[in-house]
Amino acid sequence: MMNQFIEFATNHWEMVAVFLAILATVLFMESKNGTQGVSTATAVNMINVENAVLIDTRSSKEFSTGHITDSINIPAAKLKESLSTLEKHKGAPIIVVCKSGVHSGATAKDLKKEGFAKVFKLQGGIAEWQSSNLPLVKG
Repeated sequence: MMNQFIEFATNHWEMVAVFLAILATVLFMESKNGTQGVSTATAVNMINVENAVLIDTRSSKEFSTGHITDSINIPAAKLKESLSTLEKHKGAPIIVVCKSGVHSGATAKDLKKEGFAKVFKLQGGIAEWQSSNLPLVKG
């Protein structure tokens, strides 16, 4: 098995180099973002034990099609103007949720800049929440 890998890597060193460059870039971008991702199971635990606050950054229309119970809908573009509504939650853990877990990191980073210390992002977003068969509230 290892011999086959070495042979492949030797014969296709350009593809291996490109793969390693992409991997390094992704890892660098994730580390630069600095926001820790949490799984759905960890998020449920944080909600139940630590009274974590969920910030759903999707549009109001997407939010109404289904959201996590007690989550606060603040579209990412309106975060700056909505910070005053979050001030009372500054000491609580905050979990940022988006559609697929891709865009929540930027919002989480912005919240950290505003002084929120315990900010996390939900890995996989609402899509992962649904695939874990966890409930959503509609309306």
